[in-house]
Amino acid sequence: MADFNTEQLNLLLAQCIDNQSKAQKKLFDILAPRMFAICLRYAQNSDEAKDILQEGFIKVFANLNKFEHKGSFEGWIKRIFINTSIEFYRKNQKHSVLDKLEPYNEKGIESDVLSLLKHADLMKLVQVLPNGYRTVFNLFVVEGYSHDEISKMLNISENTSKSQLHKARHFLQELILKQNLK
Repeated sequence: MADFNTEQLNLLLAQCIDNQSKAQKKLFDILAPRMFAICLRYAQNSDEAKDILQEGFIKVFANLNKFEHKGSFEGWIKRIFINTSIEFYRKNQKHSVLDKLEPYNEKGIESDVLSLLKHADLMKLVQVLPNGYRTVFNLFVVEGYSHDEISKMLNISENTSKSQLHKARHFLQELILKQNLK
């Protein structure tokens, strides 16, 4: 966290572990905007993202004493919010689209239209993807997980993960082409 040096961060974390509400609010205020962006990538809308954000911070504060100061604190928190987003996704899936997809085939997207977009524009389009597509797209493209890791996180096959990513990219390409034709 660029806002603090290591000593300041450790003091703030100790105060949070000690349940000092001012310290917890300070940590929340610093991290909430970045963590909300993560939640928003996985949620269907802003209200869901707020629910995930709240759940994530409950987990952060409940588990702060488990942070071992190995690696970055922000990376540790980011992982909590990604996992909370995935749990929220799983919990709210009534009929999983993931289980009904055909296996991935290696047909690529003919032109990489996605590279023409600005990050903010792409994130707006990602929001309209169906849940399964959006989740796999975010985990693979944004977070950098492998299909093997995604398959384990979501309890799906590696081929299903590849298929979801392929379909998400195709879906996004179609959206972009439609917008450019207008």
